[in-house]
Amino acid sequence: MVDPALHPGWPARLAWGPVELLPPSRRDAEEWSRVRLANEAWLAPWEPSAPSSWAARHTPQSFRAMRRAVLRRAAVGMTLPFVVHVEGRVAGQVTIDNVVRGALRSGNLGYWIDRSVAGRGVASLAVALVCDHAFGPARLHRLQADIRPENGPSQRLVERLGFRPEGLLRRYLDIDGDWRDHRCYALLAEDAPEGVLTRWRARAPH
Repeated sequence: MVDPALHPGWPARLAWGPVELLPPSRRDAEEWSRVRLANEAWLAPWEPSAPSSWAARHTPQSFRAMRRAVLRRAAVGMTLPFVVHVEGRVAGQVTIDNVVRGALRSGNLGYWIDRSVAGRGVASLAVALVCDHAFGPARLHRLQADIRPENGPSQRLVERLGFRPEGLLRRYLDIDGDWRDHRCYALLAEDAPEGVLTRWRARAPH
C-alpha cells in the first residue's frame, strides 16, 4: 500500500502516442530479460559494475527481484520507477531514484532504451514525460542526471530537454569495472514553466 503523503504522484501511468510508461509489472519479466540480453554491448559501458555476468543479472527472475525491491522503495517515497513500452512492448526504463523530500525535494534521473528504437525520439519523449510528472504530481523541485563524458548521445538528450551542466564529478561512480568521472546535469521546475514535453516538442525538428 502506497501512502500518498509519503509519495505524491505514485503509482502513475504516463503516455503519449505509442509510448507508455508504467510501474514494473510481473508481465514484463520475460520481455525485459530478452531486451536487456540483446542490448548488452549497447548498455554495458554505462551500467554499474557487478560481480556476476550480464546474463546472470538479466534473467526473468532477476527482473522479479528488482521489481519487488523498487516497488517497496516506491511505496515509501524513495523512487519513481517506470518501464517504457513502445506499441505495447518493453523498450526501456526511466527512474527517478534517491528521492529526497523536505527542503530539497530532489531526485536522480536514470534511463536506458532499447537500441532498436533509438534515434526515434522515444528516449527524449519518455524522459520528458517523467520529468513533467516529477515536477507536477510528484511535487519535486530538482532533477539531477549524472552522465559519463564519453556518453555523448545521453548528454545531448538531457541538454535538449533543458538540463544544464553543473560540473564534473571525479571518479564518481563504479561503472563498467572502474571508477568513472561523470558530468552533473540538473533541471529545476522553474526552468521549464511550460512543461518539459511541451518545450521539447516545440523545438524538435518536424
